[in-house]
Amino acid sequence: MTDEVDAPRSTPLVDEAMKKAAVAWVAVGAGAPTALWCVPLEGSLFVVSGPGEQAAPGLADADAARVTLRGDHGGRIVTWPARVTRLAPGTPEWETAAPLVAAKRLNASGPTADLVARWAADGCALTRLAPDGPPDAGTALPDTSLAAEPRGAAVVRATRKPFRLHRVRRR
Repeated sequence: MTDEVDAPRSTPLVDEAMKKAAVAWVAVGAGAPTALWCVPLEGSLFVVSGPGEQAAPGLADADAARVTLRGDHGGRIVTWPARVTRLAPGTPEWETAAPLVAAKRLNASGPTADLVARWAADGCALTRLAPDGPPDAGTALPDTSLAAEPRGAAVVRATRKPFRLHRVRRR
């Protein structure tokens, strides 16, 4: 049994949005939100990160995060504070959650048991994001756009003028 202190503090909106979540935008501290593949389970979202899996900067060592769930068309449904808990391999929580999360892992090579064993051996983080307070709603929602400038990337190339084989005459 869990204590009342350990029990997640959620709302029906957060519960319903989590049930349908496959991707969550997770922000740790003042960092930018990162899109992460997740699995809803036991009233929480579970995220796997580390070698051979997705990158979740700072999440494995954090105590708290902000989670944003979006709808099918990209609009924000809800943002809520989350309590972050890293599950350790060999614990009862790991033994219960890891196989269920691994079973939902798309494009995984090999059986579920091998994937769970690889996560444990490679030091991957299995993290639980449990609701930890009321979601942003009503007057707590921002009045301005939350759109951010795209992050710079080394793969971006300057646009060049199109190549022409012949001269185009204008009338």
